Amino acid sequence: MRVLVVDDEPPARARLRSLLDELDEPIEVVGEAGEGEQALALAAELKPEVALLDIRMPGMDGIRAALGMQQLSPVPAVIFVTAYDEHALEAFEANAIDYLLKPVRLDRLRAALYKASVFTRAQREALQMAGKVPGLTVTQRGATRRIPLDEIICLRADSKYVEVHHLAGLALSDASLKSIEKQHPGRFLRIHRNALVDPARMRELRREGDGRSLLVLEGLEEPLEVSRRHLPQVRQLLRT
Repeated sequence: MRVLVVDDEPPARARLRSLLDELDEPIEVVGEAGEGEQALALAAELKPEVALLDIRMPGMDGIRAALGMQQLSPVPAVIFVTAYDEHALEAFEANAIDYLLKPVRLDRLRAALYKASVFTRAQREALQMAGKVPGLTVTQRGATRRIPLDEIICLRADSKYVEVHHLAGLALSDASLKSIEKQHPGRFLRIHRNALVDPARMRELRREGDGRSLLVLEGLEEPLEVSRRHLPQVRQLLRT
């Protein structure tokens, strides 16, 4: 995977390089930039698959740089890396794959790069045409709203509806788990015939006395059962 690292602080760029070196995946840092205009020029020249972008930088900030990168071919997958969380909505409006807060944890970086690896060019083009935050339309307290994918913890099939557990509570979707998987390939991990989860939120796998395996997710009080069929992949992702 070809990666462009962008941050106005050299120590922050060095930290990201160090984390990338710790990953098992073959990753090549093709370039570094300290501000948005330089990042945009390097992205056009070097054609990275992924851009790790700081948001607050002198001159052109990361949001404007990301919007500029949408005009490139191929379009790099953008992962924002910032010390501030108030730009999350702007980031996803700029079609970011993920939004990492500093200090960046290795597991979150790994999960973000995993998302980027399955984010195909067709998906990028579809998002550009849609011009909106990638999300899921749900019903919550009688109102219809759109929940950004990054806020969804897990989805569970329940009778005629799918329960959407997200950072602000519980909502319902009339889409099937299968259709959600097809619409957002690689975004969620199936752990059971009735459950999809955000792999970045997986924290612990427990073995119960009755032989069941339960998965603990960040932000969800109740652990979810993992079927035998999907257990090997869950274990593998937790180990990497």
